[in-house]
Amino acid sequence: MNDRPPDPVPASVIGDGQMGLVMADLLHQNGHDVRVWGPMDAEVRELARTRRSARLPGYEVPGSILVSPDPAPVLADARLVVCAIPCQYIRPVFQSIGDGLVGTPIMVSVAKGLEVGSLLRPTEILRDVLGDRGHRGVCLSGPTIATELAARMIATMVAAGDDRDAIRAVQGCFTTRWMRVYTHEDLLGVEFAGAVKNVIAIAAGILDGLGQGFNAKSALLARGLSEVVRLGTALGARRETFFGISGVGDLATTCFSPDGRNRSCGEAIGAGTSLEDYLAGSMCVVEGVETTRAIVELARARGVEVPILDAVHSVLFEGLPARSAIEGLLSRDLGSETIG
Repeated sequence: MNDRPPDPVPASVIGDGQMGLVMADLLHQNGHDVRVWGPMDAEVRELARTRRSARLPGYEVPGSILVSPDPAPVLADARLVVCAIPCQYIRPVFQSIGDGLVGTPIMVSVAKGLEVGSLLRPTEILRDVLGDRGHRGVCLSGPTIATELAARMIATMVAAGDDRDAIRAVQGCFTTRWMRVYTHEDLLGVEFAGAVKNVIAIAAGILDGLGQGFNAKSALLARGLSEVVRLGTALGARRETFFGISGVGDLATTCFSPDGRNRSCGEAIGAGTSLEDYLAGSMCVVEGVETTRAIVELARARGVEVPILDAVHSVLFEGLPARSAIEGLLSRDLGSETIG
């Protein structure tokens, strides 16, 4: 069995935001036939004309990558399709373009979230929408700030899925001199970790906005990880998954990086900006906001205690002042430290 499909592989990237562009760049570096499409027609046309995006300053799309406002040539004969669409928009986007898929390409999701209402993970949404064409689903996740990937700084990711051939192929397609990809068979755990860490990152940003320091943020990361483990294992994920690259590794990057969208959103809220005003001025979707709704609903349905996640929900959607949320967490009954 080969680690990667033969070159060149027709590879489609659906989504022209930060992660879509850096995934296209990784594939391009390995000699694949890369095509990019996004759901916002005017933005895709501008990207095709200028080869640049305001969302990823300093990066220029190589001329050999096809950028098209028409999904047909992008999807034609694709053997690998990257879904870089924010979680809440995956369903309508792939409902509109799914008929253009041929056969059963490997579907690679780099989205991180849970769909509000269905509580499905990205690979589950794709399978639900595409039927048999979505069964070779792979989650590609890890500590990956897009601006660093665009600068080709060293990074690692995990390719997780139920199809061993598919995850090995994805490993080969995306591994470069600066990107090392590991395989993983706990799809649920890897995908769930990517979703819930964004909510904890909002809490980390709130601490920044309130002027707290690294002591507080590190404590938040540790206690947040405990909630990830507790809820994730209740869903059937492997405990050890949350202590790897896609778990604590991704969580740390998201909570500390100044470029993290979710942390930046939380920081603005902690400093007094309303959620509505922040989202209105943001060029990028903040995945953790809507995922907070889904995660808290899931935890309540399972009867799992998640005080940090609940506090973020109260700040975002119930009008609780950020400082009051922190005070509420600190005033909880004293106890012994547990993980999970």
